[in-house]
Amino acid sequence: MSSSLRPGPSRWRRAASIVLAAGWSHPETATPPSRPPPAEGFRLLLLQRSPHQGFMRGAHVFPGGVLDAADQSADWLGLFAPHHGPPRFGLSPAPFSRTAFPSLPDTDDHKADNTGTLPEDVAFRICAVREAFEEAGVLLLRPRTSPPGPTPGPGLALEPPRGLAAWRARVRRDPRHFLRLCAHLDCTPDIWALHNWSSWLTPFLPGTTRRFDTAFFLCCLREPPPVYPDLAEVVGYQWSSPSEATESFLSKEIWLPPPQFYEVRRLANFASLSDLHKFCLGRALEGLERWLPIILLTADGMVHLLPGDELYLEDSDFLENLMSTEKKTEEIMKEGKQFHRIVTYNRHLYDIHVTVQSKYKHVYPKNSVVRKSHL
Repeated sequence: MSSSLRPGPSRWRRAASIVLAAGWSHPETATPPSRPPPAEGFRLLLLQRSPHQGFMRGAHVFPGGVLDAADQSADWLGLFAPHHGPPRFGLSPAPFSRTAFPSLPDTDDHKADNTGTLPEDVAFRICAVREAFEEAGVLLLRPRTSPPGPTPGPGLALEPPRGLAAWRARVRRDPRHFLRLCAHLDCTPDIWALHNWSSWLTPFLPGTTRRFDTAFFLCCLREPPPVYPDLAEVVGYQWSSPSEATESFLSKEIWLPPPQFYEVRRLANFASLSDLHKFCLGRALEGLERWLPIILLTADGMVHLLPGDELYLEDSDFLENLMSTEKKTEEIMKEGKQFHRIVTYNRHLYDIHVTVQSKYKHVYPKNSVVRKSHL
């Protein structure tokens, strides 16, 4: 195998994304008779990005965006008082960070810096809640008069305020207005409803200039809230079960980038919203891994190698490298035994192969190998 080096240090912009999983009892949107009903008893919110966006144009993704200085502002302290405050704001004890590769300097996910800003695990949650409002009009807030601490079960989104469009326009222009909206509603972002789920770094690809270090949170809601796409970044949306989203992807109705496809397939392990919520609570103290996929170009496709795969190399060269081989994907697969990889044949055809054991009480996707008829 060979590699092609592009000199220069890697830079990722910090971001947060939120996987909204909602209970479902909507007979008017039931699965058409031509398809069997989905196995999962919950739906995921997928937003369709505008085809004019510079990153993941046209993709169906979870709500999310870049961390802003306003998300870390010490001005939030007054809003969270008197029930919540430093160092943990009522969150569970900080989980141990497990980031073997790559080692990113100047980041600390659980401590405030010496300028008095919020801890990053609080700020990332605020970012995710803000982006859900900006992109989808969904308000994951709770009244300041609510009892301290997290609620025992899935929650509910807040009813959208009067003047939703005007408030959203203000927040889009200046994220500091999100704090003002929360103060106006006498609410705080419901950071306690967001559970650590995963963390992905954008891999190196030729021509790619935007790369993100994205924390994924999972939030369980008893029922799906109304969704109002902003019609700028987001032009559409759908609530889909993991199996429905997979089928829509394979039938080319939607496009899921590899990390989103991986997470959708991981969520297919859960039969109900209750099971998913209990799972999140059960692994709350375990933390998560930050994954940097390494791209292997084969003679007829591309493989996203993930930690644990026998071909995965924890080598800083691959922060700006592509691995390549003259062998075909099928040859590479026949030669290997220890897999943690996403095989991409084309834009709408991925296979996930996992033979390694999951870590830290998390769950990996079941092997997702599509029928040959899709090839």
